[in-house]
Amino acid sequence: MNGEIALGLMSGTSADGVSAALATFKAHSFKFIGVVHVPYPDEVVRKIRAGGNLSVREASALNVEIGEVFAQAANKVMKKTHTDPNHVACIGSHGQTVYHGPRDTPRNTLQLGDPAVIAERTGVTVVSNFHQRDVAAGGEGAPLMPFFDQFFFGGGPVRAMQNIGGIGNVTIVGRGIDVPLAFDTGPGNGLMDEAMREITGGAEQFDNHGQRAKKGTMSMDAVERMIKHDYFQRPPPKSTGLETFGREFLLSNVGDLLREKPDDAMASLNYLTCLSIQESYRRFIFPKFEVEEVVVSGGGAHNRTLMKKLECLFAPIPVKTIEDFDLPAQAKEPVAFAFFALRCLHGKINHLPSGTGASGARILGSITPGPSSGGH
Repeated sequence: MNGEIALGLMSGTSADGVSAALATFKAHSFKFIGVVHVPYPDEVVRKIRAGGNLSVREASALNVEIGEVFAQAANKVMKKTHTDPNHVACIGSHGQTVYHGPRDTPRNTLQLGDPAVIAERTGVTVVSNFHQRDVAAGGEGAPLMPFFDQFFFGGGPVRAMQNIGGIGNVTIVGRGIDVPLAFDTGPGNGLMDEAMREITGGAEQFDNHGQRAKKGTMSMDAVERMIKHDYFQRPPPKSTGLETFGREFLLSNVGDLLREKPDDAMASLNYLTCLSIQESYRRFIFPKFEVEEVVVSGGGAHNRTLMKKLECLFAPIPVKTIEDFDLPAQAKEPVAFAFFALRCLHGKINHLPSGTGASGARILGSITPGPSSGGH
């Protein structure tokens, strides 16, 4: 892994589209090249959110449709950065999670976005199905970011690497930490995004910079009711998704508030995300680690109202964003999956079982070779 270019594709639980990022990887460092975001067509979003209500035929077609959008994003970032596909070693595709059931019997997780379609449309070898291997090995299937966080940030001060996508997840890394602690903290932007769609009839997909939350007054009754959910009490390793913190949770807890005082509902959901992060740290992190700084990535890093609340809740511990490390907030996860793909291609472990509860370290990913003979 000496100066190889890899591309990563990521679509989180918010299901708003695909982020594609390119980076050059050396032995113990990487250089970010560029990132783009391609939104899903409205019909694809509708089908993803329909989830379990789709027929097998519809789900099969959706797998291809999502694959086409992923391929479009990959081609767009290569074009934007003037990167020749022949110079890209591989593409790491997270896929679109449509169901996550690591505690079901049998344990399972499903990400759509046909890697064969991506390989055909881009001409590049694709590595996908990262979560499935972890679940097969007895893990929660998530979070997978800890390996990336430990590999590139493990030599510095003790940091809480807090991603806030649709769901929040954290990894504790730093000097002297041989086995990083990692788990999903709970809701990230997902509940707020769902609330904005409910309030605006689908016209707005998210609370831009947290403006509506800033105007509202949080309902402590609603927040206290939501923070009592069993998930917040459960010790790590643990993971969650929109099956737990999705539309049903939203309407059962703040349905009336959404109709009567929508800004207050947004303020309450914004604070729930912050409080669930702080409570996770108080219960499971601070008793074991002296955290020197919190580093936020994902879409939540752009929510000013949320960031200000986190700064207040964690003072005097500084709260930074991943952009302070020259990596755009929306690029961290796709860059990580590019890295995971490259490791898989080289037959190297790309997995930290301490974050998921898997029975041991594995090489995650299934390889779909590019169309040219010998692949990439």
